[in-house]
Amino acid sequence: MIAVPVLYSSDLLRSLAFYTGVLDFELRYPEYRELSLRSGVIDLVCDGGIVQLSRHMGYQPTASSVNLEMETPLQVDEAFARYTVRGLDQSHRTASPVHLAPLDQTWGTREVYVDDPDGNTLCFRAWR
Repeated sequence: MIAVPVLYSSDLLRSLAFYTGVLDFELRYPEYRELSLRSGVIDLVCDGGIVQLSRHMGYQPTASSVNLEMETPLQVDEAFARYTVRGLDQSHRTASPVHLAPLDQTWGTREVYVDDPDGNTLCFRAWR
């Protein structure tokens, strides 16, 4: 069994640009890109993980969060550096240090949080 988180997207083209242009995701079914956009559901993959974006989340959708496990703490740092170079700007999240840079958490993980354009939070983390 594989769990696939479904995250709300108010604008699939904007979300697709963020997930594939800033983050490291790719379309799971690139041959169905246009059909996916019309239907309102896009499947993305990254290193074997799957995330689904959907504009069909009811009348008042709320933001979600998902943990994305990485192999090593160094990968968390490297991913955040890549995302920042590609345009990730979370400087407005001053009240949340874990949005500004990877941190070692007291429970044994190294984490960094990334918010997508709809406020969904992706926690990239690895056990130390």
